[in-house]
Amino acid sequence: MLEPFRAIVDGDEPPPPGARAPSEEELTRALQVLLKNQCVYSATPGIGRTYDLARHYAPFFQGYFACLGYAFEVSHRDQMVFLKVPPDGVRHDAQAERLRKDETLVLLALRLAYEEGLRDHRVTTDGVVECTTDDLAESIRTATRSDPPEETRLLEILRLFSRKGAVRLGERDKTEKLTPLMVLPGIAVLSPDAWMEHVRAWASAGDDAD
Repeated sequence: MLEPFRAIVDGDEPPPPGARAPSEEELTRALQVLLKNQCVYSATPGIGRTYDLARHYAPFFQGYFACLGYAFEVSHRDQMVFLKVPPDGVRHDAQAERLRKDETLVLLALRLAYEEGLRDHRVTTDGVVECTTDDLAESIRTATRSDPPEETRLLEILRLFSRKGAVRLGERDKTEKLTPLMVLPGIAVLSPDAWMEHVRAWASAGDDAD
């Protein structure tokens, strides 16, 4: 991967239209941002040129992340670049860290909220489904027959998934004591179908293990 990296920063590979070739620091940062965030959008704040570079130099990013066992993909419809994590096999990366039970339940509720939004045609042109923390809490109660995390913990978990590109938090309504949420297309990356089926079976069985 060193030669393709050097070809990009030296300008041997055509840069994005109307833009200059990235510096070493910019290209390295783009790789690091994807490793940390997993799902990155054109509107993700604080990421510099990561989205544009990853989309333009997709073959390089695909090859680089394939060496790490990830599949790099571009969703032009959602203006998103993302890493798909292989479902099977032994892994030793940070992405492989097992979710706690309450984190698993919140991720499940987010995916269900997104599916319901798709079914009810409540998806914006940006592929976003809007809901609230109250909606998530009720979904957890209904789908898993479990109590949702208390508000402080719920917001902590949502911020975790926000950093991964699955959800965006609005400003908390102090009167209603709820927070509006925008569930992003990346939720399907963090909770793929095979994972959903596994968690649904686990929840239906009433498994209390973390």
